[in-house]
Amino acid sequence: MAGWGCRGGPVPRGGPHGAGHRWRLLLLAWLSLGCGIGTVQDPALGAAAVWVPEPPAPARPRRQPARGAWGPWGPWSSCSSSCGDGVALRTRRCLRSTEEDTCTGDPRQYRLCQLQGCPGGSVPFRAMQCSLYDNKPVLGTAARYRWVPFHGAPNVCDLNCLAVGHNFYYTFGRVLDGTRCGPGSPDLCVGGRCLSVGCDGILGSGARPDACGQCGSGHDTCLFVHRLFQGADPSSGYFGYMNVTKIPAGATHIKVTDKSRNYLALMTSDGRYVLNGDWSIAWPGSYEAAGTRLQYTRAPDGTESLEAPGPTDEDLHVMVLLQEPNPGIEYEFWLPRGHPQPSRGDTSPLRQPQPRGAGSPPPQEPPVTPVPAPPSQPGGSATEPPPRSPPGRSGAGAAAGRCGRCRPAKGRSQRVRHFCQSDFVFQGRILAWRLVGQETRYEVEVKTPYRHRFPLVSREYVWVPNTCGCPPLREGGEYLLMARRHVNYERTLNRILLQEDGYARPWTPREGRLVQEAAQHCPQPRPP
Repeated sequence: MAGWGCRGGPVPRGGPHGAGHRWRLLLLAWLSLGCGIGTVQDPALGAAAVWVPEPPAPARPRRQPARGAWGPWGPWSSCSSSCGDGVALRTRRCLRSTEEDTCTGDPRQYRLCQLQGCPGGSVPFRAMQCSLYDNKPVLGTAARYRWVPFHGAPNVCDLNCLAVGHNFYYTFGRVLDGTRCGPGSPDLCVGGRCLSVGCDGILGSGARPDACGQCGSGHDTCLFVHRLFQGADPSSGYFGYMNVTKIPAGATHIKVTDKSRNYLALMTSDGRYVLNGDWSIAWPGSYEAAGTRLQYTRAPDGTESLEAPGPTDEDLHVMVLLQEPNPGIEYEFWLPRGHPQPSRGDTSPLRQPQPRGAGSPPPQEPPVTPVPAPPSQPGGSATEPPPRSPPGRSGAGAAAGRCGRCRPAKGRSQRVRHFCQSDFVFQGRILAWRLVGQETRYEVEVKTPYRHRFPLVSREYVWVPNTCGCPPLREGGEYLLMARRHVNYERTLNRILLQEDGYARPWTPREGRLVQEAAQHCPQPRPP
């Protein structure tokens, strides 16, 4: 039996020894090199041999040509506009040999140049370009038109102009570089493309400021502060100011939210109020403070928010004027990394504008110059010196002619009228007083309540809407007070108000009996 070679020819066979055997070995070697994969059986070997071709030699990698390198940027050109906004151009060259590929990137770069504003009545840049074609033949006809900008076309960087008095527009090629992409748009047209201005001033760079206001550095340089203030109410249980946090200088993207009937208050580092200070509630709106614009909003349900883009150039102190238990005040802002951030419980940098509760110690007041007693009256009887007036009140106000003479309510008819019209009637002792803006605040210990249409506790603040000492209330004295409840226009500020002509008489046992009799003369409410 003969085997088959690569071309199918017969292969001679012989015994296991001699020239035939050597011939078979040479033939097998030749087949393994030239025939590829195959199987040849040799009875002398007694088995089938399998040949696998050697792997092809790896191809030599093709040498990629090197790319050229950019040369330095040239100087900036002059601005494309003489006023308002425009663009400046600079170019660079690709340095390469004949065997190198071109450089990757743009050989041109545009930046925004902002000049002085154009004079009033100046023609807008796009409108000026359209007007260049006024009364010139277009569309292959002799018709003449006047042209104004048309902003409804697909390509905003084409000079699309509307024929005045007609319902068609015409495209006169591209607009000039530096033309706004649209009315009110901050983007500019360059080379027929609408490009945004990056924070680096380069058109189309895509550079954006990070949360800290740094251009193109990402958020790695910033620290996000987000907390919820849940400070407890003052121990005395009274309304008043409470510190929330300090927002350090350099903060950005500030947002403070309060979802209650309390009021957010804001103070600068020098102790000057920006919002809702000295018990005076501000209107919602925009305010300037710490080098940024603050936006203060307040919804009818009492929800407040305070937002500012920053960065601030001084510390801001956030407070809350409590009118009810604090459900939580959420605040957040960004700081440059490494900037000292406020701790959760540290309120030491904040100045308390007023005692947080009526039980707090009164503030220190300047010394008082004693009032000399008048000369003795004829007959040897001496009159007592008038009661000492608190500093900064009757003396300065009366000297300026703003206060005048106090006219306290007295007599039976006044007693009955004030009793029936008041929300609070009680015997109280004056513990302390303080001037707050154009008002006077008294800290009063309630001793005997005679009438209270609303809750009344053992110590209260009583407000008088002047600084003249009317009605006259002496610290340490006890009085019968008839006052009303005062709320602001949102019906959220709750306090006790004693009018200038209100009923405030020194308390005596007789005054106590008379006020009980006055209660019998109030008209009874009509049944519903």
